[in-house]
Amino acid sequence: MSPSQTRPSPLTGSSPARRLVARKPKLSRTRKPEDMTLEAWQTALRRQFGREQKFKLVNLGREPVFSDFAVTNPQSRRTYRVAIRGNGLGDNFCTCPDFVTNTLGTCKHIEFTLARLRRIKGGARALKAGHHPPYSEIYLQYGAQRIVRIRIGTDCPPDLRTLIGEYFNEGALRPDAFAKFNEFLSATARFEHELRCHDDVLSFIAEVRDRERRTKLIDAAFPRGIHSPALDTLLKVKLYDYQKEGALFAVRAGRCLIGDEMGLGKTIQAIAAAQIMAEHLGVQRVLIICPTSLKHQWEREISRFSGRSAQVIGGLRPRRQMAFAADSFFKITNYDTVHRDLDLIQGYSPELVILDEAQRIKNWNTRAARSVKQIDSPYAIVLTGTPLENRLEELVSIVQFIDQHRLGPTFRFLAEHQLHDEVGKVVGYRNLDHIGRTLEPILLRRQKSQVLGQLPPRLEKNFFVPMTPQQMAHHEENREIVAKIVHKWRKRGFLTESDQRRLTIALQFMRMSCDSTYLLDQETDFGVKADELATLLGEIYERPGAKVVIFSQWVRMHELLVRRLEKNRWDHVLFHGGVESGKRGALIDRFREDERCRAFLSTDAGGVGLNLQHASAVVNMDLPWNPAVLEQRIGRVHRLGQSQPVQVVNFVAQGTIEHGMLSVLKFKKSLFAGVLDGGEKEVFLGGSRLKKFMESVENATGAIPQATLEEPEELAEADGPGVRGRRRGTGPRPEADAEPHPPRLPHAPAAPSAPAADPWTGLLTTGLAILEQLAAAARPGGAPAESAAAPPSGGLSLVHRDPQTGETFLRLPMPSPEVLDRALGAISTVLAQFRR
Repeated sequence: MSPSQTRPSPLTGSSPARRLVARKPKLSRTRKPEDMTLEAWQTALRRQFGREQKFKLVNLGREPVFSDFAVTNPQSRRTYRVAIRGNGLGDNFCTCPDFVTNTLGTCKHIEFTLARLRRIKGGARALKAGHHPPYSEIYLQYGAQRIVRIRIGTDCPPDLRTLIGEYFNEGALRPDAFAKFNEFLSATARFEHELRCHDDVLSFIAEVRDRERRTKLIDAAFPRGIHSPALDTLLKVKLYDYQKEGALFAVRAGRCLIGDEMGLGKTIQAIAAAQIMAEHLGVQRVLIICPTSLKHQWEREISRFSGRSAQVIGGLRPRRQMAFAADSFFKITNYDTVHRDLDLIQGYSPELVILDEAQRIKNWNTRAARSVKQIDSPYAIVLTGTPLENRLEELVSIVQFIDQHRLGPTFRFLAEHQLHDEVGKVVGYRNLDHIGRTLEPILLRRQKSQVLGQLPPRLEKNFFVPMTPQQMAHHEENREIVAKIVHKWRKRGFLTESDQRRLTIALQFMRMSCDSTYLLDQETDFGVKADELATLLGEIYERPGAKVVIFSQWVRMHELLVRRLEKNRWDHVLFHGGVESGKRGALIDRFREDERCRAFLSTDAGGVGLNLQHASAVVNMDLPWNPAVLEQRIGRVHRLGQSQPVQVVNFVAQGTIEHGMLSVLKFKKSLFAGVLDGGEKEVFLGGSRLKKFMESVENATGAIPQATLEEPEELAEADGPGVRGRRRGTGPRPEADAEPHPPRLPHAPAAPSAPAADPWTGLLTTGLAILEQLAAAARPGGAPAESAAAPPSGGLSLVHRDPQTGETFLRLPMPSPEVLDRALGAISTVLAQFRR
């Protein structure tokens, strides 16, 4: 145990100096002081944070100060190696990700260690004097560029100094010496002098040398680029020129992002790149990580395009372990199991990792993102049509998996591209075109417009349908709730968690009412969309062999559609998030191969990654919160390989929140276009996330056109007979395998979704909440009305008091319809047993 662990800190007393330090105001983590540079502020933040930590420190060497230390965070249980070599920035080293990317020369682990060492006897004096070791040391300097440097020891012999001068210039490795670095290390062995070379140095040199070797091999194998004959026989099918370009780009880059618009064949480009790497770079182990719903589709695509073997990873842990041990070129797993299988993946040691629908790692703080980034492989191909959805931080998270040094430190990247208001909140972005140029070496993105000659035409229409009085009653009731909450927000500038939840639920109910009252009560069916769809299908089915993909966010809406289809004896399949992954492939195959199955009903679980280009029409029964999700749905059909014109129909409830949503939520698409598609260089948010969301709510609910309750044939349209053309752009998409909800407010709970498996859970929870509030109201001085009546869970108040009479009464919320259905079913089963 080192002295730094055993000696009590001299700062544990209550001296005036100690009290003065305690009163010193802390630096803000979100707003830079005006008198500090960006780098000085970030350095001070790490110093401040590091000194406050209670990490565990273990000395790995013999020296008390200038040694290597293991620093462990007891919360995350992660341990990093810290090398202390001096007092200044850049003197020391840490293996943590922040140190290797922030270019500051320090991190919280280094600052923690320095603070501890200054407390031991002679520690502060030794650090001030500096480190002058007898041995020499080769290390990697992390900054705007990574540089291999050497620190010459005091006992270094003159002849070795001369040899060092042949390979290093002013302490930095010469560019032409990378290829001869192994020769240098061998030559130093004849000297009786200790020369330390760190692992990250060897990894960086290997990376540089591999890039040079890879470029020479690919140039020799494909001397004519995309026109090289070898590319025509690479796979079982012939690649288009832009797909050949994508495959060669991925191989030359080694680690890259293919961000083509959906429908342009990112999958086949990745398979082609893997084939090239296998033939020319010796790659034999490829790991594909994708959403669960796409695993078997990847298996089919590999079989269709390539002769390589593929193994789908699934089942319980023993089965997954056997699958990783099996002999196959491709291993296909899903994001949800990466965390549990990290040890198996590390044992498998993939040489190439392919991430499909990589927006699943856009949030760096999720377990999936952290786990994926722990996978080490020399080559990586990231596939996503939307590398940027909402914030620039999402792009940073994805790029970090490819090249953590490409965008530089995140704090500097955001400072260069974010616009802030007077209180430090992000209000927009600037210089977005610079990001695209920075990413050029690792990012390849093509739009459909660039290969439009290879794609069929697409016709899109908005079909405005009227609301019934029953639907509108639900809609307006929830619209009043939204209006009251918006007014409260306008007045106070903030919302309680209870109000945020009420707002989210009310907005969800407004949207559900646009489809049918059945989505709200599961008894009545007031609504015209389902009948209008039946009429539309009758027209489409007049064309022999025509097939349709029908999207709705809610399974209940599909239940209504199934009734219409069965009434007309139209075969169909229903695809949603509750379908077992092992059965999904059979549903897709049936729709593709069975001539009688002409309708594919899907929630947004089928809006990501599925290839359904054998259909010729897409029907959106309801509008998603993010209009760009429409493009994602349509892209399942309107994609490369489509040989028919694609008809798109969006059902829009006239005079409702759906109508108002047509003109809002444009910022995400603008931000995406600015960064990747050469769009506007500056986009303004207009305030905080809450403010932006609330303004969108106002636009979507306050600017709703006058509702119409007439029958469809009596509906008068200014733009034509009930149909208006409109084209969508590309933008964000939701995470795969997730049913989309209204945009979640900061710290707000999500709206109710799938029912619990236990039918009694919802009723018991509601009952306990009632009892808790009754007890609170019955106590002496119990809070009336809206204060203490709020349940501990943050739900809505049950106990109320009339402000005029003072009388206390209960307002009981009904459990969700799913919970009631399950509970009633369970009760019926019990009663049936008693009758026996």
